[in-house]
Amino acid sequence: MTARVLVAYATRNGSTAEIAQAVGRELEKNGAEVTVADMKTVGSLEGYSAVVIGGPLYMGSMDKPVRLFVAKFLAQLTEMPVAAFAVGIAPQDPKPEAVGSAMEALRKAIVPLSPVSSVLFAGKLDPAKVSFLMRRFMEMAKIPSGDFRNWDAIAAWADGLLEKMQI
Repeated sequence: MTARVLVAYATRNGSTAEIAQAVGRELEKNGAEVTVADMKTVGSLEGYSAVVIGGPLYMGSMDKPVRLFVAKFLAQLTEMPVAAFAVGIAPQDPKPEAVGSAMEALRKAIVPLSPVSSVLFAGKLDPAKVSFLMRRFMEMAKIPSGDFRNWDAIAAWADGLLEKMQI
């Protein structure tokens, strides 16, 4: 029986959606039947063998749709393998605690789930796509902008998921 995997993501400016698509392609290469969908559009988890949850980090917290998705489907999610990824600028932050704080934000957003694998990917931050206030904050806080996504690291993480999910 072919494993059916849902890659459910939240996104504001498209970076996380593109990462979710890359994860989905890698899972398909490994033989899974994959649906990649914005988590706001998911109405049911019926028929899926496993779920990958992905979302962006903003201001040290996971985007709200991630928490809402987990709450909505908690009963089903606790009965199947789940993996999770967060996308943010923390990997580019020179402060050593930034990555740990980002991973803690991911963990908090999906509690009480215990993912078989969770990871933080560097994202893409385009100042032209954020509000004036956010641009000012980025300048004051010296937050780097650019596309920091590592497609090889994303593919490598996704490549091992089916084995970790044991499906």
